Order: sequence, then C-alpha cells, then structure tokens
Amino acid sequence: MNKIRILWADDEIDLLKPQLFFLEKKGYTIQTVSNGHDALTQLAESGPFDIIFLDESMPGITGLETLSRIKNLGYSIPVVMVTKNEAENIMEEAIGGQIADYLIKPVNPNQLLLTLKKLMDNKRLISEKSTLAYQTAFRELYMKITGTNHFEDWVDIYKNLIQWELKLDESSDPEIQDILASQKMEANNEFSKYIINNYSGWFDNKNKAPILSHQLLLEKVFKHLNDDVPTIFLLLDNLRFDQWKVIEPIINQNFHIEEESYFYSILPSTTQYSRNAIFAGLMPADIEREYPDWWLNDNDEGGKNLKEPDLLAKQMKRWIRKEIKTEYIKVTNSSHGKTLVDNADQLLNNQFTVIVYNFIDMLSHVRTEMEVLKELASDEKAYRSLTKSWFLHSPLWSALQKISKKKVRLIIATDHGTIRVNDPSRVVADKETTSNLRYKVGKNLQYEKKDVLEIREPQKVGLPRPNVSSAFIFARENKYFLYPNNYGYYLNYFKNTFQHGGISMEELICPVIRLVSK
Repeated sequence: MNKIRILWADDEIDLLKPQLFFLEKKGYTIQTVSNGHDALTQLAESGPFDIIFLDESMPGITGLETLSRIKNLGYSIPVVMVTKNEAENIMEEAIGGQIADYLIKPVNPNQLLLTLKKLMDNKRLISEKSTLAYQTAFRELYMKITGTNHFEDWVDIYKNLIQWELKLDESSDPEIQDILASQKMEANNEFSKYIINNYSGWFDNKNKAPILSHQLLLEKVFKHLNDDVPTIFLLLDNLRFDQWKVIEPIINQNFHIEEESYFYSILPSTTQYSRNAIFAGLMPADIEREYPDWWLNDNDEGGKNLKEPDLLAKQMKRWIRKEIKTEYIKVTNSSHGKTLVDNADQLLNNQFTVIVYNFIDMLSHVRTEMEVLKELASDEKAYRSLTKSWFLHSPLWSALQKISKKKVRLIIATDHGTIRVNDPSRVVADKETTSNLRYKVGKNLQYEKKDVLEIREPQKVGLPRPNVSSAFIFARENKYFLYPNNYGYYLNYFKNTFQHGGISMEELICPVIRLVSK
C-alpha cells in the first residue's frame, strides 16, 4: 500500500515538529512549506498529494486565499484548515471554500490522526463510487463503440472515455484502470475501421464530412472577426482533448468558455500536413498546385512550415473582404516565450493575432530522446500531469493572464494530437521513403495490410504525390512502423513513446475552444 502524502503549509512549521514526528511514525509522508506561494509551487512540482493542511494566518497570501487558488486550479485534494481561533466569519469562509475539515491550534496528534482516517476513508469511498459508476457505464460505452458509424458519435465516445480516465486517475484499483485502457484500445480499433471505410468518402461528397483541418479557420475563427473585440487564435500544437481538459480549470480563472467544439485533423496527422492546411485553408495537394514554391514534400530539404504567415494572408484575402490588422507569432523556445509576455499588452492593438506555440510538440518529440522525460511522461496520466505543470508555469499562461485584463476573445485549437505507441509493424521500403513512425509515403512499400490504411491515389484525398507511383500508408491504433534492419533496437527505443501521423482518436479528434475574458 502506498504511503499517504501530506502537504502542510504553516509559517510556524518548526513548532509542529512533535505532530510531524507522530505522523511519520504512523507511516505518513509529509512535505512542509512556510507560506501559501510555496504550497502552490509544491503542488505543481511534487504532486499529487493526498491531503493538504493549511494554516489560516500565514503571511503573504492567507490560508483562505491559498485555498481559493487551489480550488481554482482544479485540484480536488481535501484541504484541512488549521486556525488559532474558531472565529465564525473565518470558518464560514473556509467552509464556503469547500474545506474538508478544520483544526484548532494547538493541534492534538490523535485529533490529527482521526481527521486523516476520516478523510482518507471518504476519499476511498469516492474512488469506489467512481469505479462503480464506470462499471455501470461500461456496457453503454461498449454498445456505442460497436454500434456507431458517424463522426459526431466518435467525438462523444472519445470525450466520454477521457472523462472516465480523468475520474479514475486517482483510483487505487489498477484492474479497473486496465479495463478502461482495454476499452479505449477497443474503441481505437473500431475508430480505425471507421476511418478506413469513410475517410476517402469525405473528399468525394459521398459521405457527410466533419470540419477538417483546411476548414478550421473559416468555420470556427473568421466568422468571429466582425466586431471590435480583439481575437487571438492560439494554436497549441499536439494538444489532445485530455490535455485540454487538465488545463481548462486554470484557464477558467480568467476566461469564460463560450463554445467547446472539435474538428478532425487530416491525414497525415502531422504538423507539415495538418498545420499548413489550417493556415492555407487548402488541402496539401492544392497548396502544392497553387503555391508550388511554398510546398516541400517529406524528403525535400528545408523547413516544412516556414510559409504559414503567407498562407494565412492568402486565405484571409479569399474570405475576409475588409482589411484587418493581423499579426502572426510563432513561439519555439523560452526566449520567444519571454518576448510574448513582454509584448502581451500590445497584442490587443491587433484585431486578429495568431500565436503558434510549439512547446507540446517539442515535449512529445524530445521525450523520445531523453530518458528523464521518458520517466516523467511514462503514460497518459503522467503526460497530462506534465502538461498541466508546464502550462501553469509557462510564459504562455503569464501572457494570457495579462491579456485577460481587457476584453478579448481567445480561440484555442491544435493541429493534431498524439498517441502512445507500443505495437510494432514491419515495413520494407527503399531509402527514399519517409522516416515517420506513423505514416510512410514512398514507392514499392511492403507492409502488413491489416495494420494500415493504404492510399494508392493520394490526390483523391488532397495529398501531393512526390512520384508517379508514390503511395501513403497510415498506421492504425497504437502501431508504429519499423524497418527490418536494427528492428530489435528501434522496437525498444520507440516503444511507449508519443507519436503522431496515423489513425487514432487521440491524433484525429482535435479540440477547438472559444473563450472570452471575464
């Protein structure tokens, strides 16, 4: 059984050594801090904690203010308020702020123990209730997964599975979590079949199609540029729906959600294809035809997304009749992030600002290369936690807080998501074939047909054709492509890393959120 972790914030923490020693002898692990600011930092950097003790009268920010910030950040950890007196107004505020319990100084060790027992049992009961609720929902989800054939239904299924993942993240029952993971794998299996059977039909008007990458700005952004409210379109690359849900409570402190919607990334679900399509308002084959000097195929030398501002300007000229003041900003490192914070107020002078923030993409790619990040983001739960911690301390959040002081519209979207891969699939190809683990484009590809969606006529789904015999293959579910040479080494090197380019709910079903400052 894991030790219960306690975070205790008190400016007189040295006077509590007898109580701390008592709890440590009972098997509890305790992290102490002397003020509310440090408590919030510890939560972000050293969490999750099972319970928090807050001194009400700390200097800097009080216990009540710290409690409020903890709740606003979306933490559901039980908080016990510790106070020197039982003043009615303080207790009313604390109870209104959803404390789990309160203690009066001097704190009796046995009283501490009783509080911990009560709250931990309550937490266990809540966990058991969530587990029971999922068990009840399992069959309904199963029926939806095996019975649906519509892109809207798949969005509902995916969001439902994410909701259960988040609810069960703190569950102590690994078997239930394994069942949920298995159900999600089954969902991706069925979703892959759906995409394989329907994707081509989205481009020949045979099937009703969702909003796709190249339609995102027209359908979800441009129509909101008609008033005097400055609009910021923030593209957080690689942002999955579950990652959005863990940063949502943070953003809700300063912004009100007007609409939470979705679009489908095109294939390949990679930056080169999906993001260029977003800013061009065109499919990649059309970009290559209309702007041949601006499109580079996979094996061409040079940056593949360097013309985003030019493509955006061309698209705006097609759809927006009047001149509007527009700025495009790309953030790819910490220096760019600092500049964004410094210049945040000036963004409100634009009618329309586009910010492309590359951190999540860097995180998922670097994770493959660095053992430290492999440990930090070993699974979806850890990946979500890392995303939340990064966002909370990022220049981006600092900039958004500054911007939110004025009336502003914020639209958050992404270009595609990622999936954790762990099922290798062999591919034989020539040296001109692309290196991406989730899709390949090349000539004379040999592969396991059951593992892929094969596109032999790329132009029919809006994709360029580097050579007359080039074909695309896309990995389905959690598979990743490996060549026979050094197969064993690369199998382990890439196993359980987050990749993109293929077919999964995580990669293709993308969030787009419209908000206004409070």
